[in-house]
Amino acid sequence: MGIAGLSFELSRAMRDVLIGANPPVRLTHRATARLADIRDQDAGLARTDGTVISRAGSGDVRWWTWAGYRANATLASTLDGLTDPMQNSEDNYIRLRKDLLPAEWKAGSADAAARICLPHVDEKALAGLKFSKALPERLATATLAARLADLGAAAAVLAEPTWFAIG
Repeated sequence: MGIAGLSFELSRAMRDVLIGANPPVRLTHRATARLADIRDQDAGLARTDGTVISRAGSGDVRWWTWAGYRANATLASTLDGLTDPMQNSEDNYIRLRKDLLPAEWKAGSADAAARICLPHVDEKALAGLKFSKALPERLATATLAARLADLGAAAAVLAEPTWFAIG
């Protein structure tokens, strides 16, 4: 089974470019202009000194981790009570509960680094696991969760300060 999504390193490189680093390639005038537009539009979603929690135009509260798919799946499971239960894993952010207040975030995430856990595994994913029929469901689920996790990147994100762009 292959894991979809971006890596921690690629997501962080995207964040760095958004913040202002220039990609190590020659850009066309059109690409340069588009990159400037994206930087203006999304400037508040990334910082070099931590992560950002913001409210999207849709009302969604998003934690911009820039951590990649596997780390975000790990973080979403670790912070289960703070996240939107209906979310899908994303590469650069985690959807949090719409009613989440900064004080709740601070209390709920304070000891998260000490309790990092494996990601939740969708039952549909079990069907794609080779030999899943020969394994007890508990073992198959644990195997997929271990493959999906990025514990190191999740710990790195939890060690960073979080900045709030919401009230």
